[in-house]
Amino acid sequence: MFDMQDLRTDWTRAEAEQIYNQPFMDLLYQAHTVHRMYFDPNQVQKSKLLSIKTGGCAEDCAYCSQSARNGAQLSASKLIEVERVLAEARKAKEAGATRYCMGAAWRSPKDRDMEQLEAMIHGVKELGMETCMTLGMLDDNQVFRLRDAGLDYYNHNIDTSERYYSEIITTRTFADRIDTLNRVREAGMKVCAGGIVGMGEQQMDRIDMMLALATLEQHPDSVPVNMLIPIENTPLADVEKLDPIEFVRTVALARILMPKSHVRLSAGRTEMTDEMQAMCIFAGANSIFVGDTLLTADNPEEDSDQALFDRLGVTAMNAGCDGSR
Repeated sequence: MFDMQDLRTDWTRAEAEQIYNQPFMDLLYQAHTVHRMYFDPNQVQKSKLLSIKTGGCAEDCAYCSQSARNGAQLSASKLIEVERVLAEARKAKEAGATRYCMGAAWRSPKDRDMEQLEAMIHGVKELGMETCMTLGMLDDNQVFRLRDAGLDYYNHNIDTSERYYSEIITTRTFADRIDTLNRVREAGMKVCAGGIVGMGEQQMDRIDMMLALATLEQHPDSVPVNMLIPIENTPLADVEKLDPIEFVRTVALARILMPKSHVRLSAGRTEMTDEMQAMCIFAGANSIFVGDTLLTADNPEEDSDQALFDRLGVTAMNAGCDGSR
């Protein structure tokens, strides 16, 4: 057992493997104990994710419907208008979301798009919401422009372990992902970084993915844990489904290794039972995406999320509150 007051960045694989593979009830107990030390266990943050530029991406991510390379039949769109983004942000705020995330299907943004992105950030901030963007890789100038516009979080998932990475993506490297995360952190923005499980990886890949995040110079402020949503015509369309207990173990490991991070239960919730989601929340997940779509994939209806919250006695975090003790 470790000192839970110590936010370590020197975890070893042996330690992470021991934590992950301990008896399930012991793992849940340990994760929930850590969670209670740093967060109110009955509060969950609601975030909303909007696709601001869909399809036509030059990357070949095997899981993604927006790649122009992997067989998915999703047509490309242009970057949407600022006012439309703000109109959707107002709806999200009215529905209880406190963080607004904007995602564009790019390898990296072009400089001609930066002014429009900055206007989106300014507008959402004026609504009193936290802002997050995921735009692909960034150069130094783009990082500083986003920071100066007031962007709170930058999302850039590492997707999987370094070992398995080339099985999923060949158009950029695992090191490219880490470089972008370091650039964002060094500029003073908060890092949102997690990955996807259920892509045919081995158990050790799930452990190594969380270990890679937990041994960064600073833990990510937000760690999304996604369950693969198999998309027709993509290379992972027919991958075998992951055992739900393995998914919960991954959430618990994230909570234990990164005690002060928000652990977000992200894509794949439409395939999860209420009981599975409840176990994830017990294990330390304290953020979800709301709304009926998540970029291009289905997401649970807001009414079903609220019904689950009511059954569990969980409340949504208020604006300006991160749920920490």
